[in-house]
Amino acid sequence: MKETIKYYYNIDIDDLKEQDGKYFFKYQNQDFFFVYFNRNIEELNDILICVNNMKEKGIDVHNIIINRNGQYLTKINNFDYILMSVNNYNEEYDIFDMINIANKLTLNYNTSKLYRNNWSNLWTQKMDYFEYQIRELGINKTVIKDSFSYYLGLAENAISYVNNTNLKYNALNNAKITLAHRRIFYPNYKLNFLNPLAFIFDLEVRDIAEYLKAMFFASDNAEEVIEELKYYLQIKTLSIYEYHMLYARLLYPSYYFDLYENIMNNDESEEKLVNIIKKNKEYELFLKNAYLEISKYAPIEKIDWLIN
Repeated sequence: MKETIKYYYNIDIDDLKEQDGKYFFKYQNQDFFFVYFNRNIEELNDILICVNNMKEKGIDVHNIIINRNGQYLTKINNFDYILMSVNNYNEEYDIFDMINIANKLTLNYNTSKLYRNNWSNLWTQKMDYFEYQIRELGINKTVIKDSFSYYLGLAENAISYVNNTNLKYNALNNAKITLAHRRIFYPNYKLNFLNPLAFIFDLEVRDIAEYLKAMFFASDNAEEVIEELKYYLQIKTLSIYEYHMLYARLLYPSYYFDLYENIMNNDESEEKLVNIIKKNKEYELFLKNAYLEISKYAPIEKIDWLIN
């Protein structure tokens, strides 16, 4: 890989580190990441437009490097890679930072291939596929087989919640579409948060909910996560549609299904799910408390089995 980077970017590398298919090196006191381009090729132009807009607004997004052929993508063994330079990649972003950056980049959703917000359809398709996958391929996946129906139930609750919200409030939906991410991690380091390959456009509450879920499972202090939610609700006024969608996103167990997909792709061990499953009652309590907090600001729909 050193020779490839030398050929395409004219960069001599002394030390190249590799982890999970990502390559990292330093050059002239600058950090570089050479990574697989894990997006649809048709989205590349809109990603570049997004990056340029962020730079114009003073956001220190990762810089995408053009190769010797004047192209952003470098093909290696029939796979596309992209080189990015990154400043202060261990800088951490909290909820206030997330709101501040999202507010700087809003979208007319008809103009970008990065637009999302079809949660119900996407989740429904995923659940249908996962059920099929378990029937056909999950014979030896004991942990998944024993736990899947519970998380499928949570997902179905989230899907119904989104569908009901859309039916009841869609005519009143003036929610902004802002910069968002396919996934949010905790701690929320700049390496991931300002990585252009993670960018989409969606409701702001998407990132907030994913941040809170990631924080919950990375922390042993559920009360701390509720305090973060309280802080968000205090500093951000939402529409009743957005309050509902925030709760729907908290309901949907992306933390389980992300690991599930990695396990089925043989990228992770089933044992990684055990710690998630052990906290299911704690997370139910978190969902109850989250409902009570959000209800102080808007009369959102109640999930009886969680709240009563």
